[in-house]
Parts: sequence; C-alpha cells; structure tokens
Amino acid sequence: AAARNEALRAAKYLGRAPWRRGSGYHPRSRVETKMHCVKLLGQRLMARDFDRQVAELQVRIVVLNGYTALGIPVTEAVG
Repeated sequence: AAARNEALRAAKYLGRAPWRRGSGYHPRSRVETKMHCVKLLGQRLMARDFDRQVAELQVRIVVLNGYTALGIPVTEAVG
C-alpha cells in the first residue's frame, strides 16, 4: 500500500501525463491489459508436453490478434 500511495502522490504532484512518461506506466499498463485478454482465452494449458504448450499459446495469440485486428478502425480519405 505504501508504494501505491507514493505513486498517487507523485501523479498528483507531477500531473498524470508527465508521471506516466517518467515512470514507464503506459507500456506496463498495455502489457497488463494484453495479459488480461490472453487469460480470458483460458487460465490453463491443456497440453502436457512443452512443445505443445508453446503451440497452444501461439494459437491463442493468433486468435487474440485476429480479434484485435477486427477492432482497429480503417481510415479512408473522403472527397
């Protein structure tokens, strides 16, 4: 709790945007969000063999990337 309180104090003192840049918060937040998405596809691995576990995770990542691609807007020039 002390580390969190210190982070909140620093964010309040510096402002949120400078604090995020200085502390490396943004990349860490993106990784945490992506790991949450990966865990939504399943908490456990079904395969017992290491190579098959790797393949299982690669399939999950392909599925996740497919969902991410569906959510990215396509920009088109008008006029």
